[in-house]
Amino acid sequence: MSNALRIAHGRFGRVALLDMDASLVRHAHPHCHVLIKAEGADTHFMVRDQLVPLTANNAVLINAWEPHAYVHDPSHPRTVILAFYIEPGWLSGFRRNWGASAAPGFFERHSDWLTAAIRRRANELAAVLMAAPDAGEAQEALISELMIAVIERYAPWRSTMLRDFEPDGRVDYRIRRALISIRGNSAGVTDMTCLAREVGLSRTHFFRLFGRTMDISPRVFLNTVRMETAVAEVMDGDTGMAEVSDRLGFSAPAHFTRFFRDHAGAPPREFRAIARLNAPHKIAS
Repeated sequence: MSNALRIAHGRFGRVALLDMDASLVRHAHPHCHVLIKAEGADTHFMVRDQLVPLTANNAVLINAWEPHAYVHDPSHPRTVILAFYIEPGWLSGFRRNWGASAAPGFFERHSDWLTAAIRRRANELAAVLMAAPDAGEAQEALISELMIAVIERYAPWRSTMLRDFEPDGRVDYRIRRALISIRGNSAGVTDMTCLAREVGLSRTHFFRLFGRTMDISPRVFLNTVRMETAVAEVMDGDTGMAEVSDRLGFSAPAHFTRFFRDHAGAPPREFRAIARLNAPHKIAS
């Protein structure tokens, strides 16, 4: 079973050190997402329809809202992965147009070679996460240095203009209504056929138009919204898991636990316990 070894979270978003020996379902994040192998076996991610290797020599680079899945080979040993989920608002504090990390296309490639400097900084961050899980300021400093180096190296930010993920005038009004429904009440959206009917489309036309407009399926979009809500509840709240499950519209806590584990690589109780190792000196949000 996969384990979350460490989770740092704060105004930068979150960074997790994950000990992986099981695949994750196809999912997405509303952040730019960077994956670096810390130790263990080489492995793979499926980014859209491309199988992308993760080795000691490369980083996997995934844009906001880009569907991907972790692909574990059961015949191989475990892999420890340093996973970054970085808030665009925090990045824009370094350079204004780095806020465009919330939009598709911020990274041009799904994989690139690690420089010696990025490899060294990743090793330092993994070591600090393990040795000093409550050292919030030291962690954020290392995360800042690493993400600046990653974006300087891998993102064409000099030619990137700030743009919204959903620019007015380019999103069909029916898809906009669906987005409002999902974001406003993800727990209440249980049937895509019903949602399609509510916005005035057939199921087939709804899926086609949603995918063409948002470059992601409505189901993956819904699960992303639910998962980000779940992560916030699990990390920052004191609500019991049964109540969190009910709030998010799951029919049973076991279904919520499986959903969370299949998306995050660890069950929600373990995720909360590891995240709270940062609690004594939690990084300001």
